Amino acid sequence: MNRRRSYRRGYPVAILAGLDEDRAVVWRVFSNVVKPDKTVWLGTDRNDAKAVYNFHESIINTLRPVLKEGVRSIMLAAPPKTSYAQEFVKHVRQHHVWLTQGPSMAVFSQTVGTASTLSEVACLARTPEFRRLISDTASEESDNLVEMLEKHLQASDTSSAVLYSLGEIEDLVLGQWNKSKPKPEYLLLTNKYLSNSREKNRINRLVQVAKNKNVKTRIVDTETAAGIRITQLGGLVCFTRSD
Repeated sequence: MNRRRSYRRGYPVAILAGLDEDRAVVWRVFSNVVKPDKTVWLGTDRNDAKAVYNFHESIINTLRPVLKEGVRSIMLAAPPKTSYAQEFVKHVRQHHVWLTQGPSMAVFSQTVGTASTLSEVACLARTPEFRRLISDTASEESDNLVEMLEKHLQASDTSSAVLYSLGEIEDLVLGQWNKSKPKPEYLLLTNKYLSNSREKNRINRLVQVAKNKNVKTRIVDTETAAGIRITQLGGLVCFTRSD
């Protein structure tokens, strides 16, 4: 049952946050559908600076679990003639530098529109601007993934390794971890690798176990920069870290 639902929704693409006057509604954007995640309420008016600060912090905390899974594309939608999205991005830059630079960097994009209800999201998703936003955001995130991958490929020390074969990656991800051995940091595969594989159940199990063990996992579009590079390496890669 769960596998069938997962198949219909596709793979994670981005996070959409609909920022309104009194709330933020967070949605998970998959390749086939958009699903509601959580709603964060402001609880007062926007003239209360402390309340707005706490509101923004609550949004960050809501995003954390999805970010830990490896999704790094965050789209912000706010009504016309408001600065809600800009204020949130300013908060992130001031208080969460880890989201704007380094290996955990996220890609933020903004669009005008409301995304508080399913019908509003459906209307927004049909617009050319939204589709362009998804494409541009995914492309920028893809560039960041390629940069991370290349750094691991070019590393001269033994603290980082890149694995390419399904068997080796399974042994690492499914096995026991200890301080003397590198741990998987990122599991990357292309949507084409997954769709064309004769080992779908095996790969889906690997992806699920990786997520359960807090390994950042990303299924990327084959046509993006990251997808092209991962395809050159066989369609599936995993790089490690040492504690």
